Amino acid sequence: MGRMAKTIFLAGLVLLFSCAVVFANGTGEGTKKAAITIGYCSPELDAFQAGVMYSVINYSQQKGWAVIPEDANTDPHLQANQVEYLISLGVKAIVAVPCDSQAFCASVAKARAANIPIYTIDRAPVGCKVNMIVQADNAGAGTQCGTEIVKFLTQKNGSPKGTVLELQGEMAQNVGQLRHQGFIDVMNKYPDIKVVSKPTHWDSNQFYQNALDVVGSQSIDAIYMHSDTVGGTPVVQALTQLGKLVPAGQPGHIYCAAIDGSANGLDLIRKGYLDQTSSQPNPDFGILVDYIEKEFKGQKIELGPVVKEGALWSPAKIVASDVGPMLMLSTTDVTKANVDSKGLWGNH
Repeated sequence: MGRMAKTIFLAGLVLLFSCAVVFANGTGEGTKKAAITIGYCSPELDAFQAGVMYSVINYSQQKGWAVIPEDANTDPHLQANQVEYLISLGVKAIVAVPCDSQAFCASVAKARAANIPIYTIDRAPVGCKVNMIVQADNAGAGTQCGTEIVKFLTQKNGSPKGTVLELQGEMAQNVGQLRHQGFIDVMNKYPDIKVVSKPTHWDSNQFYQNALDVVGSQSIDAIYMHSDTVGGTPVVQALTQLGKLVPAGQPGHIYCAAIDGSANGLDLIRKGYLDQTSSQPNPDFGILVDYIEKEFKGQKIELGPVVKEGALWSPAKIVASDVGPMLMLSTTDVTKANVDSKGLWGNH
């Protein structure tokens, strides 16, 4: 993101925060105080997480609800303080994307003690129950990426064989675990495919260094990134430095698959440097608000399929988990054939 684009992006976030807080406080001429106010805790405000937050605000405002947003700037201690602050304000519910899935359980306990329902979005807690979790079907996304890689290896080598570098996210989070599991379940079906897995902790420098080290030291046929939002540019930089950045369709091309579907990821597909990405449904993560409303009305969250005609996240499903009912929204398999689809969040 260039300096000017980043400035515009941050300015837009300031405006979004201001509007959300004004709506929440019921201040300003002609503004009515909302009947229900919920708190929202973001782990950070990169383009992806800003989109998730906006989705919650959008779904809430459609119901006449207000949202008080907080940004933890990747600091779990700050996020814990922000949850306490929201509790002190007496919000009716709290929605969070945990910075640290395990440490967040202390905040869950405090919300429960205050009789405030608490939900997570995009990431699940580890070690405690919340009212509900909404996230992408991360295992399904890993399966999509793995399936496309197998197709490439079969075409290139005559059978499903070769070496794949997996650049993992944060494996202490269920998101990273699921993106790995869906992928490795596919790879394990083919004994002639070797997988080299390296954790990155969602750090762009680690995406770059691991790609540089592994691709520079052995023959790699394909790369699977847990995030094109964080990893797309660093991996391209590493391949460029090694003299191995070759567009799709040309000899020596290293197939690259990823999850997220960021604007940068989609641009890399157009350029031929990223072959496939599993686009997340972050514009619709705010559907969680519908289930919060159901619980406010005393209705039970039912397990089973969730279908909405025309929605990219459909079919979805609500499944039982050890941390609460979990709504899994489908990801969209994106290649050059559909990269310009208007429904993809990276094209907004």
